Amino acid sequence: MSGDHRQFSTVLGKEQNGVIQPILTDLYQITMAYAYWKSGKMNDVAVFDLYFRRNPFKGEFTVFAGLEECVKFIQNFKFTESDIKYLKSVMPTSVEEEFFEYLKELNTKTVTLFAIEEGTVVFPKIPLLTVKGPLPVVQLMETPLLNLVNYASLVATNGMRFRIAAGSDSILLEFGLRRAQGPDGALSASRYCYLGGFDGTSNVLAGKLYGIPVRGTHAHAFITSFSGLSELHNRQLVRKGTDEMVDFIPLCKKWKKQLAPVLGFLDDQVSQSELAAFIAYATAFPDGFLALIDTYDVVRTGLPSFCTVAMALHECGYQPRGIRLDSGDLAYLSNLVRQSFEKVARSFNVPWFSSLTIVASNDINEDTIHSLNQQGHSINSFGIGTHLVTCQKQPALGGVYKLVEVNSKPRIKLSEDVEKVTIPGRKIAYRLFGHDGNALVDLMLKPDDEPPAINERVLCRHPFIESKRAYVCPAKIERLHKVFIENGEVKQPLPTLTELRSKALCSLKSLRIDHRRALNPTPYKVSVSSNLYSFMHDLWNCRTKTVSR
Repeated sequence: MSGDHRQFSTVLGKEQNGVIQPILTDLYQITMAYAYWKSGKMNDVAVFDLYFRRNPFKGEFTVFAGLEECVKFIQNFKFTESDIKYLKSVMPTSVEEEFFEYLKELNTKTVTLFAIEEGTVVFPKIPLLTVKGPLPVVQLMETPLLNLVNYASLVATNGMRFRIAAGSDSILLEFGLRRAQGPDGALSASRYCYLGGFDGTSNVLAGKLYGIPVRGTHAHAFITSFSGLSELHNRQLVRKGTDEMVDFIPLCKKWKKQLAPVLGFLDDQVSQSELAAFIAYATAFPDGFLALIDTYDVVRTGLPSFCTVAMALHECGYQPRGIRLDSGDLAYLSNLVRQSFEKVARSFNVPWFSSLTIVASNDINEDTIHSLNQQGHSINSFGIGTHLVTCQKQPALGGVYKLVEVNSKPRIKLSEDVEKVTIPGRKIAYRLFGHDGNALVDLMLKPDDEPPAINERVLCRHPFIESKRAYVCPAKIERLHKVFIENGEVKQPLPTLTELRSKALCSLKSLRIDHRRALNPTPYKVSVSSNLYSFMHDLWNCRTKTVSR
């Protein structure tokens, strides 16, 4: 690698995002690396945990995302010559040339990555990643790894909350590209919203890069660009399955007259510009006609124009998709539209018309969907942008990366805020399930602890509150932490995005409903073994006594 052109290898056939590189870091990581080097700590073996302290959005679960990019980052970790040249310009002139040579030669062959599988529902204090290796090397990884995990997990969790609100039968489409925080933020949003349970995106590049289904129709500008039927130069539509060309405009006029008494609209109230736009779009996409009907007036012109063109398409052998509402009272309008669809279905013996798609957009957030559910609505697809990709309810996850061991000796960070006290040493987490298949508790153990066994009682202790403890007799046990990188090799497969989406939805189902609910969810229990509890508190007391002397 040389110059400014960074060539990345692939990891298990998957390319790395070129922005993700060792120099994508905070300066203090470089200065700490220099201080470690100058102190002769280059070969100290350190263990860091990456975890978060609180679930986002006042909820009680988080969807872990970003692991694949973490794996690729660690595998391809390498400072380039241009990186070194730049670092020389920002570090003090007193920094020895040998340090920059040291940075240039760094690699991750001796780094081990333990991680929970991506797409798993996770909880506070449980390490998502545990990174073991030379102290300066694994210290340098802190900022990039946090950057890769924090937003990915936040927006995936946000997506999953929208999925819970909308229900499993609704189609959820991510429309956030234009409102996202820059191009890379938009791509990450599309990718991880899909992992979090969305069905598609409007982002074409995300579709190309990640294989996400892309969806979209037209904007209000398309409607307002037409002034009348005289602008339609293409009047012809081939009848499906034949070579017969149909003059589509007279056919639409015929259906407008037939529909007027059924839907109760007046012929002269229908906007000719809107009807022209719908005809133009339908002839361009006869198999995918889904129209935005609120440009002027939904009831007086948008809905009649759609039904007119939809029935004309049906006569030519095509089946329209539905409509989109982007303003107004979404509950009321969606119900009115559905009732109109049902009238058309009955009047013309076209049963499928009653189940046409109704898409709602218009700055929708999670609370909007819950409100619509309470009101009663007929929407079966939501297009969601700003509130989804920007995570307006909570802009950051708050993940942290803490040192827990050096040269096999535990390290603990103390604080007057108990939430910020770290759990020392490397740990292995298990998820214990009840006989109903629901997850009961996550249990952290020391690596030398006896792992829990099915149908055998195990004591689960709160990490910090002595009186909180319970015996659990699990019907099923899942080891959460697996070795993903060891001796320079990736040890686990990296699933496709579609597989990760399925895993996330399945993992969520293992939680009780009261853990998932939006309002006042029940906290999920995270515990430690009796041995780890004693180990941690003995170290805590020892450090407290040392400080007080």
